[in-house]
Amino acid sequence: MFGFLKSSPVKKLKKQYNQKLEDAMLAQRKGDIRAYATLTAEAEALWSDIETLEKNNK
Repeated sequence: MFGFLKSSPVKKLKKQYNQKLEDAMLAQRKGDIRAYATLTAEAEALWSDIETLEKNNK
């Protein structure tokens, strides 16, 4: 009945994904390529989780 009040796990993951990409961009601008690579890999892992959840919801 109150399903609209529940937060979507996909929405939460997308917010984390966007934050990781922004942090990666800032690390790259500072010249910290290792941090950039790590953050980008974490963002890609989040994106694969997002795609899996979206496939299961359809």
